[in-house]
Amino acid sequence: MNLDNLARVDLNLLVILQVLLEEQSVTRAAKRLHLSQSTLSKSLNRLRDTLGDPLFQRTAHGLKPTSHALLLGQKLPSVLQSLYQLSLPPTFEPADSSRQFSFAMVESAYETLIPYFIGPLLSQAPNLKLDSYVWTENSMQDLLQGQIDFGISGRDLQPLSNFHRDKLPEGIAHRILYQDHQVCLVRNRHPILAQVEAGNWNRAAYLELAHVQVRCEGNDWWALDYHLAEAGERRRLCTTVPDFYGAASVCAHSDLVFTVPASFAVHAQKLYSLTEIPLPLAFDPMVYVLLWHQRNDEDLGHRWIRDIICRSVSAALGVEPREYRE
Repeated sequence: MNLDNLARVDLNLLVILQVLLEEQSVTRAAKRLHLSQSTLSKSLNRLRDTLGDPLFQRTAHGLKPTSHALLLGQKLPSVLQSLYQLSLPPTFEPADSSRQFSFAMVESAYETLIPYFIGPLLSQAPNLKLDSYVWTENSMQDLLQGQIDFGISGRDLQPLSNFHRDKLPEGIAHRILYQDHQVCLVRNRHPILAQVEAGNWNRAAYLELAHVQVRCEGNDWWALDYHLAEAGERRRLCTTVPDFYGAASVCAHSDLVFTVPASFAVHAQKLYSLTEIPLPLAFDPMVYVLLWHQRNDEDLGHRWIRDIICRSVSAALGVEPREYRE
């Protein structure tokens, strides 16, 4: 390592480069960094001189990174995270800490899980700043890049699913919080309830009905659909929506069936006139998992929060969280 060369690098420029790579727009990057566009343009010129590469080309659609900039973009998140770790104090005292942590959670986790751990977290660390976001198809990348600290997501145990528990990106650690199973919701007085009452609720009846589905990380299929496809069967997915409560509302005002984790069904029934009936076929359960990047394994603040979340959920649900990759 040539420390003399490194001493000439303004580390603030690396932060600017990371934001430019993410936004690919001087205007958006300047707004995010609370800088004027002229100041950011000057910093970009300094970056170009320092790194000996143009880094970006201007196009009608914004900034297009050069191949060298893309290569740097693969390394920068871990470099910046390491620098951030160096800036932290050697200890973490929850009662005195004012650190900021961010979460991205699937919608059902807000109702199902967050009530169990948010109280214990803030009662022991009242000065923490906790930012929460909805889990989307971009959240895993945000976790990889250090844009968020934790994720709470549902993962499947069905082997062919795109969201199987073991199909996590390299570097992402996880701990299973608890296991759940799928049930069906239909509106009160749905015609199918008479068949359920008569004992005629079965796989064939389920497949004959029309269904509403939540789009999961941009994917219209859930693990159940892959499971059915193995047998050459498909559900009639008549409507796909972006969120669970939207699907519950559609279900309550139509004859569509909503297949959903049992833990969320309880909350949906508090808001809408819905009846829960069992899923009439054998199917693998799913799990809710706590996700984080392995570079934060030894961070004392991260470890404390992970422990609080896991212990709180375990105590509330009477389950023992299973650890796989920590």
